[in-house]
Amino acid sequence: MATAKAAGKGSKTKNDDHREKLVNAYKEFVLLNGGEPPSVFQFVRELKMTEEDFYKYYGSFGSMQRDIWIRYITETLNVLHTDKLYAEYSIREKLLSFYYTLMEILKKDRSYVLLSFRDVKRPELTPVFLKSFKGEFNNYVQQLIGEGLESEEIVKRPVITDRYHDALWLQLVFVINFWLKDDSVNFEKTDAAIEKSVNLSFELMGRGPLDMMVDFAKFLYQNR
Repeated sequence: MATAKAAGKGSKTKNDDHREKLVNAYKEFVLLNGGEPPSVFQFVRELKMTEEDFYKYYGSFGSMQRDIWIRYITETLNVLHTDKLYAEYSIREKLLSFYYTLMEILKKDRSYVLLSFRDVKRPELTPVFLKSFKGEFNNYVQQLIGEGLESEEIVKRPVITDRYHDALWLQLVFVINFWLKDDSVNFEKTDAAIEKSVNLSFELMGRGPLDMMVDFAKFLYQNR
């Protein structure tokens, strides 16, 4: 299965360098001070940049936070799609690979992620900094669900099918929360939680006893 590894490096522009400098400095400030800078002015002054430089890339610290999380999922998808074997995986394997890879990428920024969730009481309601991240995740799983319906790994059910992506978002929130509290060596318990939760979700989305009962009832009705 795909695991986290360095994404291919393309040519970086000056704008990329400035954006990277801002993001890295922001995360460092947050970690060293337990919260975000009091103002954009004070933040950029330490970097020998101007407020104008900051606003070329971000409208606020909030938009920077959202961008940081977009970067996490973008890097995850880049890693997956550069793995030649990924396209041949089943839908279950693709989702497992996504979770394992995302956790490896978040691990590199664990202290920042922990601080981001410090005051989040109900992450299932989607904190503001996760809004864009959730949108990208939904796009990804909607594609997986479509593939799963075509391959019949996932069963189409009235009403419920349209909510599969919501259930998978809650699953991701569960995984992240579990990982944030996990103190096992190399987060082995999180790996187990990922596998068990994904297996359960595909038991529910795939063909199960209820579907067989419905098929049998249809058969009996058609052949009465």
